[in-house]
Amino acid sequence: MNRFTRTVAMASARHPWRTIASWVLVLVAVLFLAASGGGTFADDFSAKGSQSERAMRLLTASFPEAAKGKVLVVLAADQGSTLDAHGAQVESVLSDVADQDHVASVADPFAAGTVSPDGRIAYAEVTLDVPERQMGKPAFTVLSDAVSAMGEPDVRVELGGDAVFLNAEDSSTGHVGIGLLVALVLLLVVFGTLVAAILPIAMSLIAVGAGIGGITLLAGGMDVSASAIPVAGLVGLGVGVDYALFVVSRYRENRTAYADNRRALSDAMTTSGASVVFAGGTVVIATAALAITGLGVLTSIGLATSIMVFSAVAAAITLLPALLALLGDRIDKGRVGRRHRTAKPAEDTAWWRFGHRVSARPWPYLVGSLVALLAIAAPAFSMQTAFPAAGDAPAETTHRQAYDLLAEGFGAGINGPLMVIADLGAPGVDADGIAGVTRAISGVPGIASVGEPVTSQDGGTVVFTALPTTGPADPDTSATIERVRAVIPDNVYVSGITAVTDDLNAQLSDTLPLFIGAVIAVSFLLLMLVFRSIVVPLKAAAMNLLSIGCAYGVIVAVFQWGWGAELLGLQGPTPITSVIVVIMFPILFGLSMDYEVFLLSRIREEYDRIGDNTESVARGLAGTGRVVTSAALIMVAVFGSFVASPVPSLKMLGLGLATAILVDATVVRMVLVPATMALLGKANWWLPSWLDKALPVVSVEDQPRQETDADETAYAPAPSLG
Repeated sequence: MNRFTRTVAMASARHPWRTIASWVLVLVAVLFLAASGGGTFADDFSAKGSQSERAMRLLTASFPEAAKGKVLVVLAADQGSTLDAHGAQVESVLSDVADQDHVASVADPFAAGTVSPDGRIAYAEVTLDVPERQMGKPAFTVLSDAVSAMGEPDVRVELGGDAVFLNAEDSSTGHVGIGLLVALVLLLVVFGTLVAAILPIAMSLIAVGAGIGGITLLAGGMDVSASAIPVAGLVGLGVGVDYALFVVSRYRENRTAYADNRRALSDAMTTSGASVVFAGGTVVIATAALAITGLGVLTSIGLATSIMVFSAVAAAITLLPALLALLGDRIDKGRVGRRHRTAKPAEDTAWWRFGHRVSARPWPYLVGSLVALLAIAAPAFSMQTAFPAAGDAPAETTHRQAYDLLAEGFGAGINGPLMVIADLGAPGVDADGIAGVTRAISGVPGIASVGEPVTSQDGGTVVFTALPTTGPADPDTSATIERVRAVIPDNVYVSGITAVTDDLNAQLSDTLPLFIGAVIAVSFLLLMLVFRSIVVPLKAAAMNLLSIGCAYGVIVAVFQWGWGAELLGLQGPTPITSVIVVIMFPILFGLSMDYEVFLLSRIREEYDRIGDNTESVARGLAGTGRVVTSAALIMVAVFGSFVASPVPSLKMLGLGLATAILVDATVVRMVLVPATMALLGKANWWLPSWLDKALPVVSVEDQPRQETDADETAYAPAPSLG
């Protein structure tokens, strides 16, 4: 692997302008193709083969109008008044709504009987002229803003419904810019020069730009979640900065040792560059493995994140070497703060002394860190997942206002109606038996009312709604759905947002063990190949799970229990989405491997050189402690900036990733790893001889090689820039 990385990187460095031009052409081509042939983004939460998925397929086939999107215009008179008293104003509002783009028809709430018992609140069903997936978030935002601004002096108007909530556009808060600004400050502290600090930021932005283009192209061939770009971009920014940081840091370290830019770059790409390829490859595989779940929303987010990380790796081993070759000594321009000091020998660093301190008393450090990590992770055992509803949205949004008004006027169940669909062409109940089905559902505890059945034109399908007494995110609603499904025939199916979520969670429960096992198994095999050890990958898997457990524990404490929720801009406890929990696992497992690889490759490099386990651990810490900690702080800053997002799911993802990275790069890599390696001694590197012979040789920690005349001739950037 190191030879491959060195070959690609040095080829890029030999022809820096050609490499830069190639990147520009690729970026332009990808973005042009994305703009002209890329698809739109839509969330597919259906579980293939589930009741809710079969119900929606039947509905779309038998009721073509149902394929079009529907939203609700919610109207409310002032307290003590009724909408009847403001009929002219209501009529004016509905007329204005009908004139909006993408509105096909607007129902009269008085004629449809969708007025609350006290006459103060009503809703008008609006049928769109296209399916909601084709509208996209920008069009929904325009419609929401227009409708919510139509309020009359005595009539309040809001726009609600699942389609509006799921397609609400995130308001920009500049949190990404804040994260990158903090990252730049940290890079200035690490490198001490402006040029070296800007380079990783530039790499991450270029990688994210290319990744977004690739994801948009992916959307042209499959359903891609609207959350794919925010999630993938979050990861891409973090790894883009980190990968460039590791390479630039090793390059500058080598320049101090050799005073030879060519050799410094070659050796940096042989070691840190190869580690970047391995670590990035692990993240790519782990996130792509989300396809194992069989859920469209997770598959698309996993593939999108893989594209983004691949882009970051490609930039780190091609574009970055080209820029370093052009910059040459100018990498140290723009010095900030005190004058540059010569790097200390390993024995004179605090990391070296700390490594020996841990190795001298491994048990106290091991037990203490384990107790602390398990305490942080403990709340994860109480995790309860649910699908967020519009009632969990910020209070100022129109869909949240509509949700609250509907619940006030019609009960909590109006926001999560169950859709019951009967396939009369399949064995089971026939048309004459539908009345019996509605009676059976009406008698189910938790059902408030059942609507009138509607038969399709061909007479093959019947659909009606059933309103539960509880809201869509309430666990009691899920229990009600189970009771309903227990009393209906085999050819009758239940759908609706809560039913879809329950079916999604059921499929996750079935596929999650295989998915988690696959991620751990692949990571284990890759680490075993690289480090020629069985113990090292076993420890890595266990420690990665600890870091992930800490992330889950913090999420439960903050979002489920509400500890400090107000500090994050939340109004109290918020449901933890199962999709976010699953997405976090491969991302965190892959990112945790990053630090494992960077630390252990340096330790193994020293072990192969001196053969002393304790000293190699101390030297590995001395060589990577500062840069790994800095990289972790940068990633924490980038991830943590998403806590400022107004979207609860992004807050959740940002906080979870930031927590895991902080724990992993500090307590785990700097305390647990040295302590366990000290206790195990040479057993760390044990591998049965027969397995050693059978495994292919893959290495990321080769000793720096001697330069050859061919290398010297091959590497020839413009002298004026060297």
